[in-house]
Amino acid sequence: MTKTALFGPGGNSESFYASGHKATKEAPAWLASIGLGAYEYQAGNGLTAGIATLHLIGEEAKKHSIAMSLHTPYFISLASPEEEKRVKSVDYIRRSLDAAEALGADTIVIHCGGVAKMSRDEGMLHSKETLSLLLSELPADLTIRLGLETMGKINQLGTVEEVVELCRLDPRLYPVVDWGHLNARNLGGYFPDSDSYRRVFDTIGSALGNGYAETLHCHFSKIEFGKSGEKKHLTFVDTEFGPDFTPLAEAIAKDGLAPRIICESAGTMAEDALAMQELYRAAQNALA
Repeated sequence: MTKTALFGPGGNSESFYASGHKATKEAPAWLASIGLGAYEYQAGNGLTAGIATLHLIGEEAKKHSIAMSLHTPYFISLASPEEEKRVKSVDYIRRSLDAAEALGADTIVIHCGGVAKMSRDEGMLHSKETLSLLLSELPADLTIRLGLETMGKINQLGTVEEVVELCRLDPRLYPVVDWGHLNARNLGGYFPDSDSYRRVFDTIGSALGNGYAETLHCHFSKIEFGKSGEKKHLTFVDTEFGPDFTPLAEAIAKDGLAPRIICESAGTMAEDALAMQELYRAAQNALA
């Protein structure tokens, strides 16, 4: 079976509710009906749904062949200088893993946190300590991927190099590349062509192994930025801020990669995920 990229939204788009749907348990069937194959459950503001509800969503996802992932709470901080916050972050991640298991999700997405007045080296040291504590409490054969995300604000840990360095601690850790974040933290123009996207896959493959690069979990959206990096997520209608998805579509099609790409546009994530899928398929057809 030929490997292929998968596309889907992060959370429920405005069109999902406009179509008359009210509950996330209805999302997998709706996504399948419009031709998408992935969904990221958003728990950024905390895990509020019960395990029974999450199981129900997971059953629907399995029924409709929707690949599931989960975004952990934003208040997790691996890099905090306060030990109590780091210990609490480990607990939040463990709870997120329980939720992911109920959803049938194969990946959770974690933010490393900001460095504030610390040096980046100090922040990385704290992050490594937090991850070591977490990993010591988890089974060696953990099947859910612990995804560490690249970030959009300059004062946050989350360059490609920092994420790769943390992932080298343990094979259970996986990079999650948010292309919009990388563009924003580099103040735009970071991905002008296919080769600029390809270098990220190459960096990950060289450091962690080709398997990590070939099945990369990704986020994509256009993001407004200022001098400190990311300001807010936009939609594909925006023409001022990037990045452009077309060169990425060409890169993954040409290299035969099979990433999962979750769209985090502001409200139009399902439509924009479909637009990315169409561009990817066009890139595949151009090579046929």
